[in-house]
Amino acid sequence: MTTTPDHPLATARPLVERYCRARLDPDSADDVAQDVCVALLKALPRRPPERPFPDFVCGVARTKVAAARKAAARQDEPVAELPDEADSSLGPADHALRRELRERMAKLLGVLPRKQREIVVLRVVVGLSAEETAAAVGSTPGAVRVAQHRALGRLRQVVTTAALAG
Repeated sequence: MTTTPDHPLATARPLVERYCRARLDPDSADDVAQDVCVALLKALPRRPPERPFPDFVCGVARTKVAAARKAAARQDEPVAELPDEADSSLGPADHALRRELRERMAKLLGVLPRKQREIVVLRVVVGLSAEETAAAVGSTPGAVRVAQHRALGRLRQVVTTAALAG
């Protein structure tokens, strides 16, 4: 998908990719990010002008990520065909380490309430500003900053407690 630098999708794509990679398995994150971008292109003409663009992008991404998670949960059939070659870019140890890191991060973020978790992902992983995040979660920039501060403090406390216990 090619876009000009001034096209809204050119700005949204890096945010969409980070959003999807933060929530999905790396094998499916790029495909879902592509689906989000296609959905954004189709939905742009219908976007209400008063709706902030980051809010609009996050709404589409949130919907596509949820659909991908549901599809992955239903998928219990083996694939019909195996690839001709294994992915040689990463070895088994790399895949295991990445999976373990994803599981640890999901468990760590799981200690936070849903809204704080969403704010941390949007601010830290996706890189949205407090204003953009506020529009995406239906809050104010000040409340987003406070929630982020509290969430990071809670995560710090959990990590510190775990390090002292282990």
